Amino acid sequence: MKAKLRRTPFREIASVFRFFLIMSATIGFFSFAASAQTVDEVIAKNIQAKGGADKLKSVRTVRITTKFSQGSFRAEFRQEIKRADKVREEFIIQGLAQVQAYDGKTGWQISPFGGRKDPELLSQDDLKSLIVNADIDGPLVDYKEKGHKAELVGHDSMEGTDCFKIKLNMKNGDVRYYYLDADSYLELKVEIQTTIRGALQESEVYYGDYEQVNGIYYPFAVEQAQKGSASRAQFSVEKIEQNIPLEDAHFSMPVSKPDTKAPPAGK
Repeated sequence: MKAKLRRTPFREIASVFRFFLIMSATIGFFSFAASAQTVDEVIAKNIQAKGGADKLKSVRTVRITTKFSQGSFRAEFRQEIKRADKVREEFIIQGLAQVQAYDGKTGWQISPFGGRKDPELLSQDDLKSLIVNADIDGPLVDYKEKGHKAELVGHDSMEGTDCFKIKLNMKNGDVRYYYLDADSYLELKVEIQTTIRGALQESEVYYGDYEQVNGIYYPFAVEQAQKGSASRAQFSVEKIEQNIPLEDAHFSMPVSKPDTKAPPAGK
């Protein structure tokens, strides 16, 4: 005798189908949850990749000495930063230095190549980038406490390398897009959008050749250009010094010396 085939009721089939749908959705959810990362988790890994928050905050001062080149133009660039919020930057050509500095309150410059040997105050627009540079830890560290807002906008490619892309709306109104290597979590590129004298300016900064200095990774090759430009300014780092003595007065605006020359006779 032939065995009778048992017909599976429709309700049983529907029940089994629903079970597999629920299981598939559950597995998919946990798989996504395991792979997805929040912006804070990605930033935390970026900080850890550089050396960790404690190591970064142990640096009280830093001096970075760099060779600058753009086309045929050559100069030495020196940047000195002191916690908290002090920076001095110098472009040195044939012994003369173009100086810009910020002491936490006042921004100033000396422009000998423009015939100005006395210090002068910087405008608020010209001061914007200098204030950002005065942040020794960088904008991503403690970004919430600094008044910035961060958003993870997904993945993007930077010259063939998969990157996490973070949008940082900064307190000063600028917008920065950080491209972090998906493997190392270190910066490969930062796109900067800033408004200077009412006009939007967009630039790109590229980072490479990371090397460790006292447990902290720094980029030793930096290139900068206006967005869309093929011409890049190149900074080749020669030396990085940490926790060196830097007096507060080094960042403060010097007092102009009065003209002590005697007036001509008869005047």
